[in-house]
Amino acid sequence: MKDTIKSKQMAFLILAVFLTLTLTQAMEGAQVKATSEDSSLEHQIDEILNDQRLDGALAGVSVRSAETGTLIYDNVGDVRLKPASNMKLFTGAAALETLGPDYTFTTSVLTDGSIKGKKLHGDLYLKGEGDPTLMEEDLEAFARAVKKAGIREVKGDLLADDSRYDDVRLSEDISWNDESNYTAAPISALTLSPNEDYDAGTVIVDAYPAGAEGGEAEVRVIPDNGYVEIVNKTETVASDQPKEISIERTHGTNQIVVEGEIPLEGTRSRSWIAVSDPAGLALDVFHKALVNEGIKVTGDKREDGKISEAADSLVSKESMPLEELFVPFMKLSNNGHAEVLIKEMGKVVHDEGSWDKGLEVVENFLHDNDVNADTMRLRDGSGMSHVNMIPANEISRLLYQVQDKEWFPAYLNSLPAAGNSDRFIGGTLRNRMNHTAAEANVQAKTGSLTGVNSLSGYVTTEEGEELIFSIVLNHYIGGVQSIVDEIAVTLAEYNTE
Repeated sequence: MKDTIKSKQMAFLILAVFLTLTLTQAMEGAQVKATSEDSSLEHQIDEILNDQRLDGALAGVSVRSAETGTLIYDNVGDVRLKPASNMKLFTGAAALETLGPDYTFTTSVLTDGSIKGKKLHGDLYLKGEGDPTLMEEDLEAFARAVKKAGIREVKGDLLADDSRYDDVRLSEDISWNDESNYTAAPISALTLSPNEDYDAGTVIVDAYPAGAEGGEAEVRVIPDNGYVEIVNKTETVASDQPKEISIERTHGTNQIVVEGEIPLEGTRSRSWIAVSDPAGLALDVFHKALVNEGIKVTGDKREDGKISEAADSLVSKESMPLEELFVPFMKLSNNGHAEVLIKEMGKVVHDEGSWDKGLEVVENFLHDNDVNADTMRLRDGSGMSHVNMIPANEISRLLYQVQDKEWFPAYLNSLPAAGNSDRFIGGTLRNRMNHTAAEANVQAKTGSLTGVNSLSGYVTTEEGEELIFSIVLNHYIGGVQSIVDEIAVTLAEYNTE
C-alpha cells in the first residue's frame, strides 16, 4: 500500500515538473514572440500614435512598398481627412501629366493701333496668360522694347487683359480674414511677383525705424507702385522697447495700414500683402516703367481690356518651364502657383480657366491612374480649403502610381528634402529632422492648417527598402509636428533584423 502511494506521489511530482517546464518554455516563447512583435513597424508606429496630444484627434497613416504598392501599415487610412498642402501633390501630378514639364506661360504687349512718327495711334495692351513668375524687371524690359519700336507717346489707353481665366479671384472656401494674406492672394491670368519666391499678386511691405525717437517708421513697398495706398500709423520708440508692428490690408480695398511701435536701430518688419486685383497692380507698374522710359500715355489705365484678334504683338516673354517652376511651387508650398495650375488645366482641356473645370481635370487624371477620386472632395488646388477631404491611403496610392511617369524625376525633385538648409532644396523641411536617419533621405510634401498637419512622400529604410508614406493628422488642439517627424524618422531607421 505504501509503495503504491509513493509511486503515485512520484508520478505527480514528475507531472508537476513536466508541466512547470512546459509552462516556462511557453512563457519564454511568448516573450520572444512579444519582443519580435514589439520591434515590428506596426508596433513602433502604434506606440508613436499613442500620444495624449492625439486624444480626440484622427491620425491617418499609410505606408506602402514603393516597389509593389503593397500596404504595409494602415491606421484609419481610408478615412477622409483634410490634407492641407498635401493637396498640391494631386494638383502637381495632374499638371505635369496634362501640361507637361516643358510647358510655359506667355505675357505679351500688343497694340491694335498704328505707329506714325513717334506716336502710337491706338491702345496698348498688357496681356497675361497665367505666368506667376512675372516681375517688375520684366515689365521694365517690355517698356524698353516699346521705346525701341520708336514709340514715345501712346495716343490711347493702357489696358490690362487677364481674360484667359474667369474673374473669380478667390476659391470658394477662403475666409474674409485670409484675403490680405499672401497665402490667399487673388488669382489672375495677369499677375506680378515682388521677388523670386514668386508670391504672385502680392507686394512686400517693409517698415524701418526712423532716425530719431518719435518719428514715423520708414515704409517701403516692393515693387514701388501707386496702386496700393500706405497708411502709416507707426512710431519709432527707444531702442530698449519691444517691436510691435502690424501690416494689414483693409478689407475690400488696396489700403495697407502699417501701425505700431518699432525700436530705434531695430530690425525691419516685413510682410507679404495680397492686393485686391493683381492685374491692376501689374498695369500700374508697367505704366511706371513706360514713364521712366520717357513714354507718355495720354489715355486712361483700364483693367477691363480684351484684345481683338487684329492686335499685333510688340514684345512677349515666356516663363520658365513648369519643371523649373515646380521647385518654388512645391519646395516653398506656394498656394498661388497651385491655383494658377488648376485654372490653366481648365483652360487647356475645357477652354475654361475656372476652378470647376480645372478640378475636373484633376479628378479625371486620378481616375485614369487608379486613384479613387470618388472617395474624395476636392475644392481647390492648394489645400487652403478646410473642405478638401482625402484619405491617407489614396495619397500614398497616388505617390506609388506616378513613379513610372516620364515626368516623375521633376516631381520627386520638387519635394522638400529633410534637413537641407537650402530653401530651394530643403524647402519647408529644411529645419526638420536634422541629424536623424531622415536627413537627406525623406523627400515629402508638408501641409499645415489650424488643426491639420500632414507629410507625404518617399523614404529609404536602414535596410535600403524604399517606402511611400502619408501621415495626415486632423482635429488636434496642441502641436503635433514632432509626432509626424517621429514617424518619418522611424521609417528611415527601420530594420527588420
